[in-house]
Amino acid sequence: MKPWRAIAACIAAMAVPAVHGHGDERRAAMEFQLPPAGSYALAAIQPAPDGEVLDWRGVRHSLAEFTRARITLLGLVYTRCTDADGCPRATWAFSAVRNRVRGDPELKSRVRFVTLSFDPVNDTPATLAAYAAQVGGSRHGPEWHFLTTRSREALQPILDGFGQDLRVAAGSHAVPGTEAFSHTLKAFLIDARGEVREIYSSAYLLPGMIVNDMRTLAREAGPIRSR
Repeated sequence: MKPWRAIAACIAAMAVPAVHGHGDERRAAMEFQLPPAGSYALAAIQPAPDGEVLDWRGVRHSLAEFTRARITLLGLVYTRCTDADGCPRATWAFSAVRNRVRGDPELKSRVRFVTLSFDPVNDTPATLAAYAAQVGGSRHGPEWHFLTTRSREALQPILDGFGQDLRVAAGSHAVPGTEAFSHTLKAFLIDARGEVREIYSSAYLLPGMIVNDMRTLAREAGPIRSR
């Protein structure tokens, strides 16, 4: 972990205790300037795993279709999550990053967003289609895919490959599709070759930092025009 990332996360954490306002990041940015994109390197951490997934129409795909050829920001969530520092924070961050990238035609063509559910019993393709409409995923901008799996058995190798923990929350009713989950919030930045290059926890889901990292990966493949 580069020291400036830890500093940025600490500033953001001190600025506001919750996630909901876009002013959170603006206050952090006033006190910390990100290094120029391309002036630092992001090491390859691990290959992104593959597995069978379903899109919002219920069509089967290989997950690798959504983690190759473009820079991908992938997050694992479940639509019933109500923890403000959990899945809603990830969805807010994805939307904020996508809004920034929308205004940059060259970067826009190089990135995609993927939201993958780890609650296939409740998060059916139809549920994800409604969720995508609710959070603005179908609006004009870089592609944003909302995926699920046929079953928890089909999901498990993907979770294992990403190193994503998932437990039924203590005291939760263990009725499939109704239980609450306990997990560490993670979002994965994946390069065009399918290598995970950064993993963001809740404290590091700063839209400006993520866009900076996307630009850094884009410049590995050649220069992009400044905004």
